[in-house]
Amino acid sequence: MADYGAQDMAQTLARVLMRRPGPSLSKADPAAWHYGPGFDAVSAATQYEQFAGLVARSGAEILWIEDRGDWLADAMFTCDPSLVTREGAVLLRMGKAAREREVALHEAAYKKAGIPILGRIKAPGTVEGGDCFWLDAQTLIVGRGFRTNEEGIVQLADILAPLSIDVLSYDLPSWKGESACLHLLSLISPLTRDTALVHSPLLPAALYQLLEEWGLALVEAPEDEFRASQGLSLNVLPTSPGAVIMIDGYPKTKAALEAAGCTVSTFAADALCIACEGGPTCLVRPVLREGL
Repeated sequence: MADYGAQDMAQTLARVLMRRPGPSLSKADPAAWHYGPGFDAVSAATQYEQFAGLVARSGAEILWIEDRGDWLADAMFTCDPSLVTREGAVLLRMGKAAREREVALHEAAYKKAGIPILGRIKAPGTVEGGDCFWLDAQTLIVGRGFRTNEEGIVQLADILAPLSIDVLSYDLPSWKGESACLHLLSLISPLTRDTALVHSPLLPAALYQLLEEWGLALVEAPEDEFRASQGLSLNVLPTSPGAVIMIDGYPKTKAALEAAGCTVSTFAADALCIACEGGPTCLVRPVLREGL
């Protein structure tokens, strides 16, 4: 059996690609990377270790990308530069120009792990992993916005077509503008195969209708906590169906998840996730989810 394949977002997380913050984050210019006033590199590194501990305790194997001072501060958000299917990895192309070199880090990691490369998104196309949501193993939803463009979506569909994967795209709202990070996964997080946490006021109407047609039970993220967290209260990482990791400090969201039957683990994340605009889902690139 192959040790890669993640065409699902809620089955048991067995293998992930991660990058521990190092000198690239500690020496980052917050203004250049669009980090908020709460950014503190030392605290961010400590909070990352808490998060990594939760991932490790879930039983997932972590494939580490080392930070050797390449000055790619956002590279800890390993969700974005690639996707992994049952047939191999797809190298994406970042919409945030400062992150473009991260793709080479993923390519090297996959080659080291013996995971084949199916294809890559080429200029002028852009696709970020945070805009990709597996509705099921053969249906990938992609959000078209400031980070992912139409050309990139067309290329991704062409790469995945031989795998009989349908790619459906939907326009994302501008929300806070081009400099901020709004991904599709800022608006929807899977909890199980048929349950998702959503912020419906910002979801594309046609996508909302599709989710209803597919019979997904939608848990609404509390509005005040969504706004206070810049959307990151909603960004939760399933480690197995119904077991999720979320950032601490949003009790109403946690209660909503528990009411939906979830077991919730939390970690402090004000300096890491809130300040740097990326949640638990953003911090991992699933390489293998079991039970597909």
